[in-house]
Parts: sequence; C-alpha cells; structure tokens
Amino acid sequence: MNKKLSAVCFGEVLFDVFPDGERIGGAPLNVASRLASLGVSTGMISSIGNDEKGRKIKAYLQDKNIATENITIQNDYPTGVVNVNLSAGGSATYEIAHPAAWDKIEITKTMKPTISESNAFIFGSLVCRDSVSRNSLFELLKTASYKVFDINLRPPHYEKDLLIKLMEEADFIKFNDDELFEIAAMLDSKHNSLEQNLEFVAKQTNTKSICVTKGRHGAVLLKDEKRYYNSGFKTSVKDTVGAGDSFLASLISGILKEENSQSSLDFACAVGALVAAEEGANPELDEKHIQKFMFPILM
Repeated sequence: MNKKLSAVCFGEVLFDVFPDGERIGGAPLNVASRLASLGVSTGMISSIGNDEKGRKIKAYLQDKNIATENITIQNDYPTGVVNVNLSAGGSATYEIAHPAAWDKIEITKTMKPTISESNAFIFGSLVCRDSVSRNSLFELLKTASYKVFDINLRPPHYEKDLLIKLMEEADFIKFNDDELFEIAAMLDSKHNSLEQNLEFVAKQTNTKSICVTKGRHGAVLLKDEKRYYNSGFKTSVKDTVGAGDSFLASLISGILKEENSQSSLDFACAVGALVAAEEGANPELDEKHIQKFMFPILM
C-alpha cells in the first residue's frame, strides 16, 4: 500500500438485512469502502465464514480495491448478519447476530506489518463484544502510529471500562451527539452543553482530536485545541445506515492529505448527507457530484 496515503480498518464485515433485501455492510467495511473511493490505499482486517456470504464480501472488497490479505476464514462461525429496522424518518436500529465470524478475528503474521506501514488504523467499539477479537485489537493497537476510534454504541455490546481504555488508546475519536452525552455521563460530567462535554471528554481521555456528528445539523471537530463547525446540509433522508461511516472516512481522508480542517469537515458533512439521501451504506459518489451538492450555485 502507498505509505503516504494509507489506512487499515479493523472489525466487523457483514450483511445488513433490510426489509427489501440484503446489503454488504459493517461500520469498518463502510469506512474502508469510502476511503478507497477517495483515493486512500486501504486494507481490511476481519474474518468471514466459509460460506457464500463470506465469499461475496471478499469479492466486494476486492472490487473496491480494498486489500483482503488480512481477511481470515472461519469454519466454525458464519459470516455476520444484522437485521436493520428503519423508522419512518429513516433512523436505524439493529439486531446483531452473535457469535459471528468477525467476533473471532485472530492475529496472523501479516497484520502487524500492514498496520505499521499504514498512516491510520481505524477501529470501532462493537468488535470488542467478543474476547477473541477484543484481544487481537489491543495487541494490534501497539503497532499503530495513528489510531482512530469510531464509537458505535450498540446495546448491549459495550461497557464503561472498555470504552475508557479504547478512548485512552486513540489519537482521534468520533462520536455522534447521543454517544458523546452518554459517555460524558459515564465519566461523571456535570456539563450540559455539547461543547463543554466535548472538551471534558478530550481532557479526561487525553485525546487531541475529537469529532461529534449531529445528524442533519452537521458536526463539530476539536483539533489541536481549536473547534471547527459545520451546520449541516439540506437533504431528504432515505436511511441513515452508513452515513456516519462515510463521514468519518471523508474526514480522515482530509486529515491524511493534510488538507484544511474546516474544508475537510465541510466535505465530510456533505458526503454523510449524500449517503443518507440514498438507500444502503455505500452508494457510489464521485467528486463532481459532491462538489455540486456543496456549491450548487457555483456549479
């Protein structure tokens, strides 16, 4: 992989089962897919079952130019499946089958070298629900130079002490606003505003970069002791699945490319909004489409 612009995503790969059919997903896979589309050389560390769903996921990753040498195959566990329930407004809730192959990610000889040669290692909280993948993650974190923690609180698959350990490991943390308030409360915050809790969590976990998404109201980024804001983009939401993942991928892409922080945040919010306007987690978006959405008068 290109060392200057490279990332590795660790965690769940699976099929999201919607009322109208199945689609390939999983937050780390969604992040990897968007990163690759933005020109970042990307690899995936996960595990699939020795089944048709697993073969489809591997073929999908290869089609998206995502490196798959660190995808292991489990004979004893099936490829992951999540039942997705959508509200009238497009918000999603999830029923996550357990155990699945991605719960059993074991370290191979190629994983650590791949991470050490990459500029960003991106991981989430859900993959830690099983001790096998959790232990592998903590071992691999020792190798990473820049650690991006994508918090995805999926009840009942998380606990306070583990979240704190993961946040303390991270160089960059991404929350949505509900997750920020929940975790700030876990840390005994007495603050009520989003900004105060953002600063509180950053201080408590010694994290220099934190981003909080606010749905259709955009996001706020704390980076190098400075805050950046985007107030959101107008769009008609079809479903929110994967919108936060594409947002994160777009923002990390900008950070890896050392682009302007405000411009990177604006671009990430636009991509997230465009994903929410389409069905499924990984609609195809090209640069022209994104720029026209951001600057319709100029285009």
